[in-house]
Amino acid sequence: MKPIDFSKVPSPSYVVDERLLTKNLELLKSIQDRTGCRILLALKGFSMHSTFPLVGEYLAGITASSLHEARLGYEKMGKEVHVYAPAYIEHEMDELLGYVDHIVFNSFNQWAQFKEKVKSAGKTIECGIRVNPEYSEIETALYDPCYTNSRLGTTLANFDKSQLDGIDGLHFHAMCEQNSDTLERIIEVVEEKFGDVLHQMKWLNFGGGHHITRADYDVEKLVNIINYIQEKYNLLVYLEPGEAVALNTGYLVATVLDIQKNGMDLAILDTSATCHMPDVLEMPYRPMIIGSGQANEFAHTYRLGGLTCLAGDVIGDYSFDQPLKPGDRLVFTDMAHYSMVKNHMFNGVNLPSIVSYNDEEGSKVIREFKFEDYSGRLS
Repeated sequence: MKPIDFSKVPSPSYVVDERLLTKNLELLKSIQDRTGCRILLALKGFSMHSTFPLVGEYLAGITASSLHEARLGYEKMGKEVHVYAPAYIEHEMDELLGYVDHIVFNSFNQWAQFKEKVKSAGKTIECGIRVNPEYSEIETALYDPCYTNSRLGTTLANFDKSQLDGIDGLHFHAMCEQNSDTLERIIEVVEEKFGDVLHQMKWLNFGGGHHITRADYDVEKLVNIINYIQEKYNLLVYLEPGEAVALNTGYLVATVLDIQKNGMDLAILDTSATCHMPDVLEMPYRPMIIGSGQANEFAHTYRLGGLTCLAGDVIGDYSFDQPLKPGDRLVFTDMAHYSMVKNHMFNGVNLPSIVSYNDEEGSKVIREFKFEDYSGRLS
């Protein structure tokens, strides 16, 4: 595979390699083909809509968590549009229903509030209830939908079987960057608590968090789980990964602006953890940089920081074979998912450009941002 020349793209910029994206999509489609399940792109993880025509060649559609996400998927991909939100906003509902094919409610209260509106939408919209199995293996509470007192989903104690008329399916989401052995254990709990209801359903949505395109992911186990559930309950399985679609397909290209010293060597970049890769601070995690090592692994160690005035805008400590100097380019890996969708313009810091790469066109700048993008979201 021809390497990307990162010196030819703007800095900073997100660069998505469509060749790697296609490789992920091919794997996901193979699971659909082997099981008959349907896999949806979760826009909360990856919403680079210039790639939606490509994604739509492989996947069944998108899943959204808001009106704007639903409209984006409807207009830019034009396939199935599913939506789930912890609560829906009354004055948005008519427009939202114009875009969606499936709508999942977080509670029976929400279902009761909007069921007549769904029925009178002028088209068939399948409805579901999100359940909370009260079991997960996620260690970071920020990303655990099933932590104690979670607002996400209906627990068994609050599951009202008398209100199931008009409900076509159930939805659960209890995973984050995990393998299919975790899904297997979650399914056991879901069956134990809601198995009697599943016999009445047309579909079961396994939610997201499935790290399907990771090198060590057990695809065969996932296929077996899907087939088992579909055959036992005579229903259709949906999965809605976001991260797995774009995993290891993108980069963030940045440039060193200045070198300082304060007890150790410091490098300030033209990018920002808080603005451009917020999961570095929220998860937290340490992104890889091509050609770098852990602190003190190579001869020259630097603490890399962003250009905002937030004291904690620090990406991490990295070492390099050669000293860094202003103008050097650094390339962070795995920067397609949960980057563009979560970035912001704190301090008025500009957003990275968005770039795609394929063998036919090379590097193509899809979008560059300007002052108007900053001022336009304020008043």
